[in-house]
Amino acid sequence: MGAMDSQTLLDPLALPAFSQITPESIGPAIDLAIADHEAAVAAVVRDRPTDFAGAWLPLERAENALDALWSAVSHLHGVADTPELRAAHAEAQEKLVANSIRVAQNRDLYEVLTALSATPAFAELPLADRVAVEHAIRDFTLSGVALEPAARERFAQVSTELSALATEFASAVLDATDGWSEHVTDTGVLAGLSDADLAMMADAAAAKGLEGWLVTLQAPSVQAVLTFAENRSLRARVYAAFGTRASDQGPDAGKFDNSDRIARILSLRQEAAGLLGFADPVERSLATKMAPNAGEVLAFLRDLAARAKPAAERDLADLRAFAADELGIADLQPWDVGFAANRLREARHALDEQEIRAHFPVERVIEGWQALLKRLFGIRLERREDVDLYHPDAAYYDVSDEEGQVIAGLFLDLHARAGKRGGAWMAQARSRLQDGNTVGVPVAFLTCNFAPKSADTPSLLSHNDVVTLLHETGHCLHHLFTRVNRPSIAGTSGFEWDAIELPSQLMEDFAWDAQVLTGMSGHHRTGAPLPADLFERMLGARRFQSGLFLVRQIEFALFDLLLHLGTLGHDPMEVIEAVRDEVSVIRPPEWHRFPHAFSHIFAGGYAAGYYSYLWAEVLAADGFRRFAEAGLVDRATGDGFREEVLSRGATRPAAESFRAFRGRDPDPAAMLERHGLADAAR
Repeated sequence: MGAMDSQTLLDPLALPAFSQITPESIGPAIDLAIADHEAAVAAVVRDRPTDFAGAWLPLERAENALDALWSAVSHLHGVADTPELRAAHAEAQEKLVANSIRVAQNRDLYEVLTALSATPAFAELPLADRVAVEHAIRDFTLSGVALEPAARERFAQVSTELSALATEFASAVLDATDGWSEHVTDTGVLAGLSDADLAMMADAAAAKGLEGWLVTLQAPSVQAVLTFAENRSLRARVYAAFGTRASDQGPDAGKFDNSDRIARILSLRQEAAGLLGFADPVERSLATKMAPNAGEVLAFLRDLAARAKPAAERDLADLRAFAADELGIADLQPWDVGFAANRLREARHALDEQEIRAHFPVERVIEGWQALLKRLFGIRLERREDVDLYHPDAAYYDVSDEEGQVIAGLFLDLHARAGKRGGAWMAQARSRLQDGNTVGVPVAFLTCNFAPKSADTPSLLSHNDVVTLLHETGHCLHHLFTRVNRPSIAGTSGFEWDAIELPSQLMEDFAWDAQVLTGMSGHHRTGAPLPADLFERMLGARRFQSGLFLVRQIEFALFDLLLHLGTLGHDPMEVIEAVRDEVSVIRPPEWHRFPHAFSHIFAGGYAAGYYSYLWAEVLAADGFRRFAEAGLVDRATGDGFREEVLSRGATRPAAESFRAFRGRDPDPAAMLERHGLADAAR
C-alpha cells in the first residue's frame, strides 16, 4: 500500500475505509501514523509553545489520525477476525503501545503541558480545553512520567507486556469458543429447542459442510441449549465446554490455557501500581473513578450482598423444589438452573420464551428502536447505502436532528458469526472533531451477537436481547450526543469508569414500558404486536429470581476487587472460591474455570473496576425515576438527560452531571427496588 492509500486510512473526518484494511496494509499505515505522531511531539517539545493552539492542537491532530486508523483495525479484529488479521493486529498493537508509552513518559512533553496550565491565559480558555489539558497531565503522572529513568523504563516494559497479554488472553478465549462444537444428527437430542434455534444450528453445520445440526459455544447456541434443551446430558456437556474455555480443564484442557497469562497479568499490574506509588492495582484504578477508595467499594458490595443473599437463597430453594417435584431433577446442578428457571418462569407466569421471541423479529425491533430515539431525543436514523462496510450483516446510519442536519453516525452489526467475539459492545469509530473551520461528527460502532436469520426463519430476539440493544444504545448516545470539542474528554472518553454505565443501564428500563416494548414488536408470521396480557405476564416475571442474578454480579465484582487487592492471595481459583463462600448460593463444580474467560477484567477495561456495573446502576435506577415521574417517554426529560449528562463528556465530574439532571444526589433505594428488593431498601 502506498503513502496515499495509508493517508486515506488516517483521515479522522472520513468514515473507515474497511475495504482498504487488509493484513498487508495495516503495518505501513500504522508506521505512517506513528511517524506523524512522533513528529508532532518532537515539534512541540522543541518549540515549547505556551499557548493552547501551539502546545495542544498539534498533538490532538496526530492523535486523532492514529485513532481513525486503529478504531477501524480493532473493530475488524473484533467482528471479522482471521489468523492473518490477528497477526497484523498484534504486530501493529505492539508498535502502537510502544509509541503510546513513549509519549506518556515523555517528561519534556509533560513539562510543556504543565507550563501551559500555569500561564495566565490558561484560566481564560474554554472549560473543555482546560479540562483536556488537566486530564492529560493527570494521565501523564499515572503513566510514570514523574518516575526516575530506570523506573520509567521498567514501567514502559510492563505496560507493553500487559497490552500483549490482554490481546493473547482475548484471542485464547475466541479460539476456545470457536474450537469446540458438537455435531448432532438426531433431532431428538435437541428436543425443546425452537425452530429458530434449530435453524441457527443447521446453518452452523452447513457452513462446515455437515448434515444435521452443530451446537457451538457462540452465545446464542449456549443460551438456547442451557435454557431450552430437554436433554440433560447435552446441557451438561455444553456447560462444561463453555465453563472451562481457555483453561486447564474441559474438553480442550490446556490447549488455549490462560492460567499463566492470568498469573503474569496480576504480577505485572501489581508491579506497575507499585512503581507509581500505589499500594495495589485497586488504588491505582480508583484514582480516576468516582469511588473514593477500596474500603468504600467493598462496603457497598458487601452491604448489597447482605440485602440480596436472603432473596437469592429463597429463589434457589424455590427452584430446587420445582425441579424435584415437576421436572424429576432431584439433584439440581448448575447446568440445570437455566432450564429449570425457564420452566418455573413459564409455570408461574405462563411465559413461553419462544412465544416472546416470536414477537421480536429483528427488523421490527429496529423500527421500534428508531421510533423510541425519535420520541425521546428528536433524532432520526437514516440508512446509507454508499458506505464501505466490512460484512453483509453490518449497516451504517446517519443520525440527523429535527432540522435534518447530520449530527452523528452509527455502524450497526447485530448477529453472531464465526470470527466475531461474543457479547455486545459500543466502540468509538470517530470522535467529534472541531479544528478551526474543520468539523467532524462523532461516529459509533454498536455491536451485538443476536441469533442470525436462516433461510426459513427470521432473526428472533429474546426480551433480553432487546434490553441489550437498549443498553448499548445508551453508550452510543453518550458518544454521539457530545458537544465537547476535545476528543480525549468527549462522550465516553475520560468519563469516570464507575459511572460509564449510567446511560446504558438507564436506557435498559425503557424495555419494560408497555408502549415502548409493544412499539418494538410484531409477530414474525402475523405482524400482531405483543399482546397486553403477555406483556403483563412478562412484567410480573421481571424480577423473577433477581436475587440470584444480583448475587452473581456481586460475586464477579468482589472477585475482581479482591483478586487485585491481593488480600486473599493471587490464585484466581482460590479467590473465586473464597468469594463464593461469602456471597454465592449456587456453586459451580470444582473443575469450572470462570476466571479463565473473564475477558472484562483480563482483556478489557474493567480490571479492578467490575463493581462499576453495580455502582452505576444506583445512578441509572434513580435517574430513570425522573423519566417515570415525567410520564416516561418524555421529550423534555430526554432533552434534560442529553443536556446535563450525555453532552458534557468528562468536562465535569459525573457526580455533578447527575446532580444537575436529578436535582440531588442519587438515592440507592431505587436500585434495590429495580430488583424487587423493596424491603431490603428500607
